[in-house]
Amino acid sequence: MDHTIKAYKALLQAFVGAGYQFQKFEDYLVSPLAGKVVIMRHDVDEKAENALKMAKVEYDLGVVSTYFFRIVKQSDKPDVIREIASMGHAVGYHYEDLSLAEGDFEKAIESFERNLTYFRQYYPVKVVCMHGSTSSKFDNRLLWERYNLSDYGILGEPYLSLNFDEIFYMTDTGYAWDGGKYAIRDVVVNNHGLHFHSTKQVVECIKSESFPKQSMILAHTLWSDNLLQWVWLHARELLRNNVKRTARKNGIVAKAYNGLVKLYWK
Repeated sequence: MDHTIKAYKALLQAFVGAGYQFQKFEDYLVSPLAGKVVIMRHDVDEKAENALKMAKVEYDLGVVSTYFFRIVKQSDKPDVIREIASMGHAVGYHYEDLSLAEGDFEKAIESFERNLTYFRQYYPVKVVCMHGSTSSKFDNRLLWERYNLSDYGILGEPYLSLNFDEIFYMTDTGYAWDGGKYAIRDVVVNNHGLHFHSTKQVVECIKSESFPKQSMILAHTLWSDNLLQWVWLHARELLRNNVKRTARKNGIVAKAYNGLVKLYWK
């Protein structure tokens, strides 16, 4: 079984065993470590309770990472945010204000500032990361073509602040390490010549000393040791991936899918 908490722990142990250091995204932007470095990132789209389990595994291994929380009820769990921050992990804002504002920039930046202030109750947020908002035609990153991150005390945004020609990017979108092909906006061109499907393959690469020295890894919070949840999430993601692929070519399917997505997050 892949994408379990057990598998995630094995991944972290492989990195630690191979001499990699872990650095919070905000610290990397200010003073990047040399040598083998992993910027571990978690987009807490939902299942915040799983984020807490992953954070505890990291804490036990002496690993730090960055958790990006959304404003939606499936992600915004104050007790979880506080506990994750208390373990030394960083908290960021997983913003989607432009899509929620239906492209109204003034409304979006007001919402962004309000939500950023809210999350700063729990942690001095210094980094943000866009949510893909696949049901919207608006790319949330466009907000920064009109406004400046620094004006809000933000050091950076992964898709705007990192050079992925130099830093290897890997995401578990679609419940597989090669699931990025199903992504709508979480897309980074891979010029490193490495492709993985399973966590086991990633671990083998790390142990063979073939894994890049510097990387950002996005692990969503759908990793679970609960068998029923694991089966349900795998089935759901398989269905979603196929629907998203069909929706790119079929307007009727796209409209129906977008409607269901909006309904789910309400």
